[in-house]
Amino acid sequence: MPKKAEQPASFETSLQQLEQIVSRLESGELPLEEALNEFERGVQLARTGQQTLQQAEQRVRILLSDDKDAELTSFTPEND
Repeated sequence: MPKKAEQPASFETSLQQLEQIVSRLESGELPLEEALNEFERGVQLARTGQQTLQQAEQRVRILLSDDKDAELTSFTPEND
C-alpha cells in the first residue's frame, strides 16, 4: 500500500518545533553531529516560516490595496 504524501506542518507547528530545537541547542548537551542535524532542521523550519510570513504579508497588501478593481488571485511566491 503506497504511503500518503505528508502534509506540510502548519506555521504554528513549525514554530513550536523550531522553539524546541533552539532549547535543545542552547542546552549544550547534544553531541556535535546531533547538534548539526538539529541546526540544519532549524534553518529549514526558519526558511519555511519566513516564506509563509512573506506570503501572508503579500496577501494582506493585496487585500488592503486602494485599487478596488484589482482582481484577487491566489498568490504564488517566486522561487528564490
